[in-house]
Amino acid sequence: MAQVRDGFQSRFGFVLAAAGAAVGLGNIWGFPTQAANHGGGAFLLVYFIVIFLLALPALYTELYLGHKAQANPVKALGDAWQNTNKKIGAAAGYIGLAGAVVMLSFYSIVAGWMLSYAIEPITSFFGFDAASDFLHSDSVLRNFVFTPLMLILTASIILKGVKSGIETWSRRLMPLLLVLLIGLIVYIASLDGASEGFAAYLIPDFSQVLDPNLIIAAMGQAFFSLSLGVGCMMIYGSYLQPDANLPKLTASVALLDTSVAFLAGLLIVPAIYVAQHNGVEVFNGGKLIGEGQLIFAILPELFNTMGEIGLLVGLLFFVLMSIASVTSTISTTEIPVAFLVENHNVNRTKATWAVSLVVLICASAIILNFDWLFGLVIMLFTQYQLPLMGLFYFITVGWMWQRGNKLHEATTGIHYWFAQYIRFVCPILMTLVFANVAFG
Repeated sequence: MAQVRDGFQSRFGFVLAAAGAAVGLGNIWGFPTQAANHGGGAFLLVYFIVIFLLALPALYTELYLGHKAQANPVKALGDAWQNTNKKIGAAAGYIGLAGAVVMLSFYSIVAGWMLSYAIEPITSFFGFDAASDFLHSDSVLRNFVFTPLMLILTASIILKGVKSGIETWSRRLMPLLLVLLIGLIVYIASLDGASEGFAAYLIPDFSQVLDPNLIIAAMGQAFFSLSLGVGCMMIYGSYLQPDANLPKLTASVALLDTSVAFLAGLLIVPAIYVAQHNGVEVFNGGKLIGEGQLIFAILPELFNTMGEIGLLVGLLFFVLMSIASVTSTISTTEIPVAFLVENHNVNRTKATWAVSLVVLICASAIILNFDWLFGLVIMLFTQYQLPLMGLFYFITVGWMWQRGNKLHEATTGIHYWFAQYIRFVCPILMTLVFANVAFG
């Protein structure tokens, strides 16, 4: 017997949940690094333009596919391709499912690091030096402790469903994330060296605005920061009420996600310059030291220079990062869970634990072969699957989906021109993003 489909109960709950899916380590970790390495204010200016030109249509396209189908990505894409070749659409949905598992496999490992770093200031405060060393270590044991913890935390939310789980916890976690983010910005702004960071971040060097590398980097970051291409937004769109105002909701999600990315830059970039003021090496050859070192070496070293207050700042920062991780893992986990529930009538509880077990097995394989497999998995996922799936969604909505596609049926007005933009302009922009990230 088919199971009754859950859904979001309010516009506000959906916006927080969808923004939570988009707001992840890419916003708080990746965006500030891209800004610091690509002209600061110039990158910020181009990023805002690109959000409007590429990311908003991509977000709308993915939400639209799920909303019209009221189903998971496999069924939604299969239905959209039914007049051409339903198997192609369904196959793309299965690729998305596999991508979701792959993403969860490496993302849960990194999220586990955030959780361990969030706990470490507490152990330092109480003088548990051995525990602190363990929590800061790169050991296999630490990964096997905290990766399952993050998966269990995610599963506990997914088990409750959309309304009682995803929507309820998004309402709790997203406001907390924003409060922590703003509080940390206010504190970092009071430190020596922060003003230089604010200037670098907010004042654009207009000579760099037309730099092709900067433009392509901004396009890639805008696309990835909205968590597009893996199916998160498609599954969330499917949980909206049939009469939902999709354009307005799309704009709200993009605005909140972009605001968080902007605020993350207001925190991280000034913090980098504060660290440099305190004698921490943050730039190498004019470029910011890699993202992993930034989060797990430079910033903790900065917190150490602050004395006892640094323990509190470090605790709040990594709690912030942990929240950003959880809001992303729950949306990605929901993709394969919804597939098992809807396409195979598996009980949600069994589906959640089955998906979590598969992800744990894949994550364990990465942990045990970390040196070569971790980077390879991330590269294949971010540089190939995400942009290619985004391109596929544009082609699906713009060219292949005939029956029930209101955009395709539009012949006049703004809907017509928006449909033409998705058909012709967006695939070109998306191809540029793919060519840049895949081939450098």
